[in-house]
Amino acid sequence: MHRRSLLVSAASLLAACSTAPPPAPTPVAAPTVPAKPRQPRIGIALGGGGTKGFAHVGVIKALEAQGLQPQLIAGTSAGSVVGALYASGLDGFALQELAFALDESRVRDLNLRSPWEGLVIGQKLQDYVNELVKNRPIEQLAKPFVAVATQGDNGARVDFARGNTGQAVRASSSFPVFFKPTQILGKTYVDGCLVSPVPVDAVRKLGADIVVAVDISAQLERRVVFDGLSNVIDQAIIIIIKRLSEQELVRADVVIRPKVGKFGATDFDQKDRAILEGERAVAQALPAIRLAVQRWQASHP
Repeated sequence: MHRRSLLVSAASLLAACSTAPPPAPTPVAAPTVPAKPRQPRIGIALGGGGTKGFAHVGVIKALEAQGLQPQLIAGTSAGSVVGALYASGLDGFALQELAFALDESRVRDLNLRSPWEGLVIGQKLQDYVNELVKNRPIEQLAKPFVAVATQGDNGARVDFARGNTGQAVRASSSFPVFFKPTQILGKTYVDGCLVSPVPVDAVRKLGADIVVAVDISAQLERRVVFDGLSNVIDQAIIIIIKRLSEQELVRADVVIRPKVGKFGATDFDQKDRAILEGERAVAQALPAIRLAVQRWQASHP
């Protein structure tokens, strides 16, 4: 009888267990994933300065190595040459290879017929750029790009954002006396250095949140003596653009100044050193660039 009671009790307990509701689930908080900070659109303003413009290649190469690829590009004169090629999709290393392989004869066609209009015609430069960008117009390049020139009849700044890429670069690079003025649709254009030596405003107009300006000409160290054509050209560039540069550079977030002041504006032999100076200048400016990015992110959560 006692044994039977035990069996009945055990059966009752088992029945109770089988009908009891399962315990409520305990909620577990999902791991918090920090929001990724917004990234500013970095624009780069590449200034003019003849063959000192090879320093722009070093600047671009070094910025890319730090994960700071410019997304918007504006260039004046030599800066328009490098800027157009970069906007076409070439990276810093590809630009460096082109620079190393570039022979002066590829881009310089002497004006023997009417040298009083300009010592260099500029057609070779136009063809060289168009060949490398695969004959794409500016609006079809991989990145937004503007080439800055000066309208000859009224001195107005012109931002070429559409049309023939090589021709726009040619216009932007047509420094008076050295280059023959460029004719486009019946209008005459000369070097953009006469109105915007380092095109900060042009790249800001493209929509840049942060503007990195590369100044290769405003702080040149030069002697007072005019002792040759190259030196005369350098002196003329300094006189014309120094104050213009100072006015526009204050509107940049960061100014990079490669130490190319002792290089001639027509000296192709110094291109390797110019590229190196561009890289060195970025290393010095890197803390300022990082700080500009952090400040922008703090104000744009």
